[in-house]
Formats: sequence, structure tokens, C-alpha cells
Amino acid sequence: MSDTTTRIADLLPGMSSGARDELAQLGVLSPEGQLQAAPSLSPRGGAVSAFALKAVSAPSVLNEAHAYAKPSSFARGLTLDVGGYRVVLVSGTASIDEEGRTVHIGDFEAQCWRTYRNIATLLASEGANWHDVVRTTCYLRDIERDYDAFNRIRTAFFGWMGIEPLPASVGIQMRLCRDDLLVEIESVAVLPLPR
Repeated sequence: MSDTTTRIADLLPGMSSGARDELAQLGVLSPEGQLQAAPSLSPRGGAVSAFALKAVSAPSVLNEAHAYAKPSSFARGLTLDVGGYRVVLVSGTASIDEEGRTVHIGDFEAQCWRTYRNIATLLASEGANWHDVVRTTCYLRDIERDYDAFNRIRTAFFGWMGIEPLPASVGIQMRLCRDDLLVEIESVAVLPLPR
């Protein structure tokens, strides 16, 4: 059995009847409730086959999500090569170090700067930088308390970088994946493919 199959099997004992029904509809469980083998699908079928798809990582500053003490199933980012351009999609990134630990607990400003550093390193791993970023989605645990500080830091950082025009952006208050994280940012960058 693969790790994925083993993980699903580990979930079954405490699973609700509704969840079991959804797994059966998805084809993961047989009508008798037995775990099925995963279908043999082309990993690059459909529209995605037109793109060169690659995972992004920067182990010098932050670890992979699957290496967390409680593993998580997402890539730090992906690149898509489309036409003459590379699109770099950076997943929600926060103040996490190379061991997967939250750093600067309780220090909103330091968490912002570490988040920007982590994203900058992820972008650089693909030949991109903040000048290539066209969109950010910014998640704050407490937007009422922290937005002014967040906006001050973002404005100072983008000003220091000389970024013009500024990326499109949205700020959202939400509970983040860890109680000790105060800010998380996603970004989308677009740059010409190397010739």
C-alpha cells in the first residue's frame, strides 16, 4: 500500500457514515466499504498538460509542508510555463523556519518580515522577485488590531524595493492554520521565460 492509501485507511475507524458515503461516491471505498486502489490516471491530463508544472521550494528558509510534525498536503508553490511566460504561484506562507517551526511568536512585525523573506526566497528559487508579483492575498489573524502595522510594513517594503505599479491585493481576517501565526500571504508572480 502507498502512503496515501495507508493514510486513508488510518482515517476510516473514526469516520462518520456521511464521510464514508462521500468516499464511496469518490471511488475510494467499494460499495462494501473496502478501500479501493487508486485509479491509474495520467498525472498531466486535461488542460494542465499544456503547461510545464513544477513544485517550488526553498529549504534554506522554510521546510516542506509534508515535513511538519503534523504533515500537511500542499506544495510551497507551483510554476506554470504558459506561452512565453512563467507563472509562480506561492501558497500561503507565514513565519515558518527551515525546521517547520513558527518563529517570532507574538511579534506581528517580525512575523511579517519573516513572511516576506520566505516568499522572496521562494520567488528567487524560480528566477522571480517581488517586482514580478502581480497579486497578493494577505490573511491576518486580527485585522482590526494588526492591519495598520501590516500596511505600514508592506508599504515600506514595497517602497524600499521600488515596486511600481503595486500588486493587486486583498486583506482578509481569518483563523490561520496555527494559533501562533499572525499573518500569512499568498502571491502570484508572472515573468518571461528564460531564453
